[in-house]
Amino acid sequence: MATWHKVLELAELPDGRVTTVSIGRRTLAVAHHDGRYGALDNRCPHQGGPLGEGSIEKGWLRCPWHGYDYSPIDGQPPEGFSDAPLCFATEVRDDGVYVELPPDPEPVRTVSDVMVETMVNWGVDAVFGMVGHSNLGFADAMRKAETRGDLRYFGVRHEGAAAFAATAYGKLTGELAACFGIAGPGSTNLLTGLYDAKVDRAPVLALSGQVPSKNLGRGAFQDLDLQAAFADVARYSETVLAGSDHAELMTLACKTALIERDVAHLIFPDEVQEAASDAPAAEPAGRTGLRAIAPPAEALEAAASKLRATERPLFVVGAGARREMAAVRALAEQLGAPVVTTFKGKGLIADDHPLGCGVLGRSGTPIASWFMNESDLIVAFGASFANHTGIADYKPIIQVDDDPMALGRFHPVEVPVQGNVGVTATALAAVIGDDHQCFDHTAEVAERWSIWREEKASRRLDDTGHGLNSAAVFDALTRHCPDDAVLCVDVGNNTYSFGRYFEVARQDVLMSGYLGSIGFGFPAAMGAWAAVGDQRKVIGVSGDGGFGQYAMELTTAVKYGMDITHVLLNNHELGKISKEQRTAEFDVWQTSLHNPSFAELAELAGAKGTKVTAIDQLDDALATSISHPGPALVEVITDVALV
Repeated sequence: MATWHKVLELAELPDGRVTTVSIGRRTLAVAHHDGRYGALDNRCPHQGGPLGEGSIEKGWLRCPWHGYDYSPIDGQPPEGFSDAPLCFATEVRDDGVYVELPPDPEPVRTVSDVMVETMVNWGVDAVFGMVGHSNLGFADAMRKAETRGDLRYFGVRHEGAAAFAATAYGKLTGELAACFGIAGPGSTNLLTGLYDAKVDRAPVLALSGQVPSKNLGRGAFQDLDLQAAFADVARYSETVLAGSDHAELMTLACKTALIERDVAHLIFPDEVQEAASDAPAAEPAGRTGLRAIAPPAEALEAAASKLRATERPLFVVGAGARREMAAVRALAEQLGAPVVTTFKGKGLIADDHPLGCGVLGRSGTPIASWFMNESDLIVAFGASFANHTGIADYKPIIQVDDDPMALGRFHPVEVPVQGNVGVTATALAAVIGDDHQCFDHTAEVAERWSIWREEKASRRLDDTGHGLNSAAVFDALTRHCPDDAVLCVDVGNNTYSFGRYFEVARQDVLMSGYLGSIGFGFPAAMGAWAAVGDQRKVIGVSGDGGFGQYAMELTTAVKYGMDITHVLLNNHELGKISKEQRTAEFDVWQTSLHNPSFAELAELAGAKGTKVTAIDQLDDALATSISHPGPALVEVITDVALV
């Protein structure tokens, strides 16, 4: 049954004007002309232009897009034309202007509904992105899923942040989150974060709106070949067509991202998103098998034979061992073998573990490098052998990885073992038992830590009068950081210093590993928070260069009440680049930064902001900010010379 709705006060709209009025989900162009009122559907029947933003000229309502004319009262076009917008009855009453509207049509199940329900079935419960004109149909399907409690959507300020957030979610959990953008620039803005996911082997689902199919390839507004643009970064990329098997496309995208630990990408032309569909959503049951694959017996025995005969093995664990460390630690304890991590693997063994030796390589500790030099066998679990790590290729190596392409990737290894890291470590422990020559290295580990901690204590006292030094900052953060926090670090001197000085307990550490993308830290913290909520503290670490790239995402964190504390080391410079220019014997050029007060910026955004300029302020600033139940930023003025 039609219902009358008040749309205007009597004196609200001057004669000769038109305005836009929204009633529920319907938008009207309400006009006042020659003392009469007219109410038309707001969409011009030509190309959907907003008639309510038009003008009344010589008795005609002119569309602001292409100049098509209609009667402002009944919507009829001039003689010779037949298209006309819907017109609704109006009535002027004592208290205002009323319009009679029919009931809203029953909602139609759409292609987007099918695909959103399918991705939810595959475990996608968090989407980061920006809603825009070419992804509205898919956005509305996500709105319905969010209303049902099936999905959480986080509207960001830049799609690059959306991709980094989704990537961090995948790195932390191994599960799937999605990032979402419009056609053209909204989708190309996703690319950097998606490349980070690709090279660090994190599952991510990217969702792109697209211009209508009839405009594709014709040079229309924001008409880009997104399949070509994403061809290098996405393991799977498909355009969703009207006649596609929509649930199956989403299933293949989710499955590819999860199984391959890579980027999957779907493109949705505008009209396909809203097309009706009565197809059921797809379920993941029966589409994947168990991934905990045991190594071949021959490879297992070759590795065990090597381990039995060695006295000084060194375990090197990388990010590929993130969810398998219990078995690796148990094997190390059985042998008494020291354990170092790659930088991407920082936190996989606690620095207070009797066999934990910290990070190996450029961001590492002298403890780790000492044990690398002294070792007579290296056992690498889930490590990628990056040049920044510095695994000695002249030593005998056992390499364990579930990816056959990772084995011997850069140089031959003596014993390549394809198998799940945890399953393989458990099998090695069972096969070796007490039959080994390795001695207990805990006393040596304790001695090396004592030497390094004495050195760190000395460095904490360094002071040139130009700000705090990194050893002091990360000593304080070590003491105040909850043991089970998630730490998201950026790139630059701040991150190298974090790797060297921060001592991990049970924290998870996320970073832009192989890509090394500046700006990763804060958006990654948003993704980590979406994964853990308020159950664990999320702490970001960045320099002023990295934080400046996505500083306005502070407002996103405030909007959604994200419990993130960000530690910002501000030296007003791209300090790592300055150091590289000096090392290469160039002049230092264009690395200085003009910054606002980031603490004040945080307060303006609605977060807690604290500025630290002296070491005696540091402990209180960290303690109060970490205990703050919501977004907080600690801006620490640091000395670019003391890293």
